[in-house]
Amino acid sequence: MKVPFGDLKTHYQAYKVPIDKAVARVLESGHFILGPELERFEKDFEEYLGSGYVAGCASGTEAIYLALAACDVGPGDEVIVVAHTAVPTISAISMTGAKPVFVDVDSASYVMDVTELESKITENTKVIIPVHLYGQIVDMDAILKIAAAHKLKVIEDVAQATGATYRGAKAGTIGDFGAFSFYPSKNLGAFGDGGAVSTRSRENFDRLVMLRNYGQSKRYHHDVVGINSRMDEIQAAILSAQIPFVDEWNQRRCEIAKRYTQGLKNIVLTPAENTASTHVYHLYVIQTPHRDDLQNYLLDRGIQTLIHYPIPAHLQKAYSYLGYKPGHLPVTERLAKRILSLPMFPQLTDEQIDEVIKGIRDFSAEPSTTSNVSKFEKASQTR
Repeated sequence: MKVPFGDLKTHYQAYKVPIDKAVARVLESGHFILGPELERFEKDFEEYLGSGYVAGCASGTEAIYLALAACDVGPGDEVIVVAHTAVPTISAISMTGAKPVFVDVDSASYVMDVTELESKITENTKVIIPVHLYGQIVDMDAILKIAAAHKLKVIEDVAQATGATYRGAKAGTIGDFGAFSFYPSKNLGAFGDGGAVSTRSRENFDRLVMLRNYGQSKRYHHDVVGINSRMDEIQAAILSAQIPFVDEWNQRRCEIAKRYTQGLKNIVLTPAENTASTHVYHLYVIQTPHRDDLQNYLLDRGIQTLIHYPIPAHLQKAYSYLGYKPGHLPVTERLAKRILSLPMFPQLTDEQIDEVIKGIRDFSAEPSTTSNVSKFEKASQTR
């Protein structure tokens, strides 16, 4: 049985009627940029988040950039972030001219190790970006306490955590800003690029709206230096059509994760869940010292897996100018050699899940591998 990592075609077929209706409505309107569909999406997403304002934009990368720009981040400033994330997170910081400063991650949850955060703060630090990686929310109480003590802004990177909650609050509504990506494979995905920034402040919202549209307060009146980062009407309409299903899809992701965990415990290191938050499993990521061999073994059986992410940002050639070397972020670097993302999407069937589990269990039974998880790793799974 072949098991794809994702299946956007099946997703479209399952929701074809509302999606086609939304697209047709835009095409018939003749209004494609900054129109009623974007306004509708922004209101719908504000209602879904349950707090504040939402400004749609062209991508998740630009969502982070716009939030940073709204915080007046620029050359000479520093932004604290993790290296265990998609490089677009770091690209957004570079777009402002600011310097990314990396902090290591927690070995069990894969998200920012807040115990190391304060040691990275300098007189040039302006913003902290907690990345809610794989669908897991960072310890936001600790982040906000440190940020308040040092008068720093907090921008949540929610690209992989739409719908996750922390002490009852939706991801993206906890810090000063929330930056969302609607890349097609995300928990809420467009049919192309798309992003949004959330904020509790009307003043921040008004500035974001200017920044995404060349800095205009009204046509041909440019009050600030902005960019072109406008979500088009078709993507806005498609997103609005799908918002009612997000919680249902996240629930299915959690069911898939539970089935994986039950089938793989004591075989590989399965994901930990922070007790203060809900995990929405954009990705289901395991750890094994035999990662590369396991990935090839599964591929031979028709099971597609991916690695998120094989080269940490601090060791990428593009960021060599920052001066980081191997050994600077030991947990991040260790994870990069051991992590493997299993197939995860709401339409994944129980039969497909069981095929993945069987493949991993069969691999673990090979003479060259071991199925025993160390005592340290077992403890990590219950964190």
